[in-house]
Amino acid sequence: MSQFGRASSKRGKPNYAYAIIGVALVLYLFGIVGWFFLNLRKTGDYFKENIQVQGFLNRDASKKKIDSVKNFVGALPYVKSIEYITKEMAVKRYEADNDTTWRKFIDNNPLPESIDFFVKASHVQTDSLKNISNIIDARFPGVISEFKYPEEIVSKVGGFAKNLVLGFLFAAILLTILVIISIDNTIRLAMYSNRFLIKTMQMVGATRWFIAKPINIRAIVNGLVASGIAIVLIWISVLLIEAFRPEFKVLRDNKSLILLFFTIIFVGITITLVSTHRAVIKYLKMKLDDLY
Repeated sequence: MSQFGRASSKRGKPNYAYAIIGVALVLYLFGIVGWFFLNLRKTGDYFKENIQVQGFLNRDASKKKIDSVKNFVGALPYVKSIEYITKEMAVKRYEADNDTTWRKFIDNNPLPESIDFFVKASHVQTDSLKNISNIIDARFPGVISEFKYPEEIVSKVGGFAKNLVLGFLFAAILLTILVIISIDNTIRLAMYSNRFLIKTMQMVGATRWFIAKPINIRAIVNGLVASGIAIVLIWISVLLIEAFRPEFKVLRDNKSLILLFFTIIFVGITITLVSTHRAVIKYLKMKLDDLY
């Protein structure tokens, strides 16, 4: 019996390194997809919040009324930023995107002054923008002659971003299921090499809890180590992507990224622990002959 125990112990000694690496790679894939999902949501908000609304001022509007409109609009909770554009600033903006040949034919500056502002993503909708313009017109009648914004873009960007997020969310849920299955299979394969050790401990009189406790603790440690490796790899990947594509740095949301890291740790520890405990109980219930 003692020889059988020693042989089984040596033969059943688990190789945790492969299990940790396997779980870490699966969690890394899960984290990268999660990061892209967060960036996708931020990208939609970023594009929405860069849609400019221009309020062209009447030529006879007084400076006092213009300042009143600017202060009122800037104080609205859904307005992100605002700027008063003078005729000279309007000319510079126009010439930055177009040629200056118009100066040969027109002496006076034909461009009107305007109050340009950007609203928060949640209010970049056709109805919301019309409501904002109606509020301003009702509060300051005759000051602003026309509100202008890319209506077609506004009407499409919301629906497009929503459909894209829903599609990516479905893919993320599917990936999560695959991650759980992959980690579970990885742990079960690792525990398969440990089945004789588990059975030997049971045969010499060890209780189920005595056998499962150290293995479960080891599973928690392995899950934590695998999560740590995955997080380090994700962070390196994020820095590399941002180095090659600086626009991703603008979209980075550190709070969401930290939440993603905690999710990876929770998933790594939980699935590793549950899968390990299930495997231990399974081998404890099996007969010795069935282990071969």
